[in-house]
Amino acid sequence: MADVLSQSEIDALLKSMQDGGGSSDAPAEEKKPSEQKAETETAKYNKYDFYSPRKFTKEKMRILTSVFENYARILTSQVAGLFRVLTDITVLEVQERRYYEYVNSLHENDIMTLIDTTVLDKGKNNLPIMLYITPGLVITLINRMLGGGEDVVKVESDYRYSDVEMALYRRVVDHFTQTLKDGFSNYINAAFSVRYIEENPSMVQEVGLDETVAIIHLNVDVSGLAVEKIRICMPGTLLEFMFHMIDSRKHIARGITVEDNRDIILDHIRYTQLPVTGQLGTVRLDLSDIYHLQEGDIIDLNKPRNGSVTLFVGRQPWFIGEMGTYKKNIAVRINRRISAEEEKAAENMEEELAAEEEWTETEVPEAILTEDESIENVYP
Repeated sequence: MADVLSQSEIDALLKSMQDGGGSSDAPAEEKKPSEQKAETETAKYNKYDFYSPRKFTKEKMRILTSVFENYARILTSQVAGLFRVLTDITVLEVQERRYYEYVNSLHENDIMTLIDTTVLDKGKNNLPIMLYITPGLVITLINRMLGGGEDVVKVESDYRYSDVEMALYRRVVDHFTQTLKDGFSNYINAAFSVRYIEENPSMVQEVGLDETVAIIHLNVDVSGLAVEKIRICMPGTLLEFMFHMIDSRKHIARGITVEDNRDIILDHIRYTQLPVTGQLGTVRLDLSDIYHLQEGDIIDLNKPRNGSVTLFVGRQPWFIGEMGTYKKNIAVRINRRISAEEEKAAENMEEELAAEEEWTETEVPEAILTEDESIENVYP
């Protein structure tokens, strides 16, 4: 009894005949759906190394990814503004690895920058952040700093910097380092500064080779003509310190309620300083009249000398008092609180006065100016 071929086997035979006639090999057997599913699952999931378990959860790595996405976005705008180089910096990957994997990826002539982290109220952390920038990006930025054209400079990965380029390299990494503060600003208040620049990365002994670190790969598209890389290594101990601060601030934020901070808020309000102004009266004068005021002139406020005084707190009328002296100083004794109706009437009066643009409003008490006095001395 002849075997019945499936449709896939028939298509394979026809294709082999069209390609030059018949292969002696038998048509491949069609894989079962269960085998195809097993291959798909194998390709989808990465192998987990139980000899080096992960220290940070996926949530922590998402936070770190968010930090450096913000850093990449800010750095893109700063490179365009400071160096006049059009770049597109994006986060390629954020992975938890061992430190030796980061060091082994560097060449002998590569330059690595060690960065100190100082957290507000916590001081400086002993473990540094390590930053590596591919030479092509650095030389392109230096070229623009020295007035070069818009061309992208391409160099080998093992390029050795000259002494002049090393001096300018420090200025470049200073800008890259300061931007880290803006990247972390949504989570912690930290400052970053360059500790020193290491010309032989394999000699750095700040972190153990088997210590857990986070390696951040940033992809830099330079004007669409070249692709460079920025690699950042953060020690696990430093990350634990930062994540602990972030978690503690989250717990504090969740516990804040109006009742818990009522006394603190009232203390801030209680000791808030507000300007208090005593107004004897108001008068309207033309600008020309004010200009020709001289010593000895009298300004009539149409108000008796012992009349009431309105006290303003800020710009709002609050009290009615009377003028007097206290310990040889001019003072106002409060008699009563201004009612809501009187306050509204005063506000309407101020609006009417402000609406008339042809008048200049001045508030000067009734006084006789002598040769030794001026308007500022009588009513500052």
